[in-house]
Amino acid sequence: MNPDRTHDPLVYLNGALTPLSEAKIPVLDRGFIFGDGVYEVIPMYDRKPFRAQQHMARLFRSLREIRIPNPHTEAEWMALIAQVADAHPADTQLLYMQVTRGVAKRAHAFPQDATPTVFIMTNAFSPPDAAAVEDGVACVSTDDLRWQRCDIKSVSLLGNVLAAQHAVENGALEAIQFRDGFLTEGASSNVWIVKDGRLMGPPRSHLILEGIRYGLIEELCAACAIPFDARPIARAELADADEVLLSSAGREVLAVAILDGRPVGNGRPGPVFRQLYAAYQQAKRA
Repeated sequence: MNPDRTHDPLVYLNGALTPLSEAKIPVLDRGFIFGDGVYEVIPMYDRKPFRAQQHMARLFRSLREIRIPNPHTEAEWMALIAQVADAHPADTQLLYMQVTRGVAKRAHAFPQDATPTVFIMTNAFSPPDAAAVEDGVACVSTDDLRWQRCDIKSVSLLGNVLAAQHAVENGALEAIQFRDGFLTEGASSNVWIVKDGRLMGPPRSHLILEGIRYGLIEELCAACAIPFDARPIARAELADADEVLLSSAGREVLAVAILDGRPVGNGRPGPVFRQLYAAYQQAKRA
């Protein structure tokens, strides 16, 4: 392992690989000024991107929704991902890609001639440890105060940042959010409940980010013969749930053992979680 590449890895910025410490953007980049951009996070196992096609589809959709011209074809994106990942010494990585509208004079409306800024970096990634898997994690609930287009994976994440800080300040891993009394998602996770062996999650809408694991969880439920429903979930249903689960690129799938200081179910990861966790690990190796 090259220690220099561990502490100062190569990143891709606008056509070139450069050490992270030397990567620079102009202060008038609209991602810096307005949060005018989108991003993706792709886990890589044995240097292979996991569910890359789904991540690319979501990136392309996010770009279309905010009308940033896509600077690359899917094949070009995958080549860039491979280039950055191959330059890092770790076999298991969490790769981050960001596209902003580019550099322009500060004005709210879209500039006519800006060139998108493309940035890709990666870091060594450790999946959740044995204690988190075996014991579950603690979460807190909070009101969802974010904007109305949570389906776009925007770099404008202040609402998520405040929710995540609320979790930290309350000794929790994640903040589970509710809008108008109904479950939306975590600060950086999709959220699921289990009742009587049935897994349920909020329906796809503009109020949640359709995590790549959303589709994967549906697939794993089908493979494991776990009944699945997408429907509105009232806040009171979480207190009465047999299990509550989180899913995300970095957390994979985890059981919530404690919510707002009270045990979920019997306070231990349940059978549906264990089935899905095992199936997830198998899907990673496929």
